[in-house]
Amino acid sequence: MLPNLVLASSSPWRRQVLDKLGLPYRTKHPDIDETPIPTEAPADLVARLALEKAKAVAPTFKDALIIGSDQVAVLDDQIIGKPGTHERARQQLKDASGRTLTFLTGLCLLNTATGQHQLAVIPYHVHFRPLSDQLIEGYLQHEQPYNCAGSFKSEAAGIVLFERLEGDDPNALIGLPLIELVRMLEQEGINLFQISA
Repeated sequence: MLPNLVLASSSPWRRQVLDKLGLPYRTKHPDIDETPIPTEAPADLVARLALEKAKAVAPTFKDALIIGSDQVAVLDDQIIGKPGTHERARQQLKDASGRTLTFLTGLCLLNTATGQHQLAVIPYHVHFRPLSDQLIEGYLQHEQPYNCAGSFKSEAAGIVLFERLEGDDPNALIGLPLIELVRMLEQEGINLFQISA
């Protein structure tokens, strides 16, 4: 039996990742305050927001599995947000040059029938090449990734900025760790592509 699956997100990138599983699902935008709590560690922040996103849409769906996810980029224990402008994007890439940016993705699967939830935080590391001013400027003019944390699009031309990528699940970098989600679904009795006798 197919699950009643809901993605608590309006992100087109998360939808593209979830589409890989071939499961039917619905989406609903979670209207929550994403402001960090003072002194809250980045991993705690994404775990809390993933759960809050799932809980925010849960009242609309009875007997459903709700997927909540949240992500931050971290450099030197500081959260790196979406740059918004060319100047901020340039500075983010200068700061990341020759260094490692860690993306932390909080993932929650909430069962609205039981009220139980599963929660995990998945890290993914982006190791940057040393970046010249010319490379940074050329890349930003080409892609204009001003709405992307870390100022790049890994699924597009941003790949030219990297020395290597490191993590258990490349989908985590895009904001929805599918390997962990499959494990969570299995805990709820949803076994993809396994036909019962």
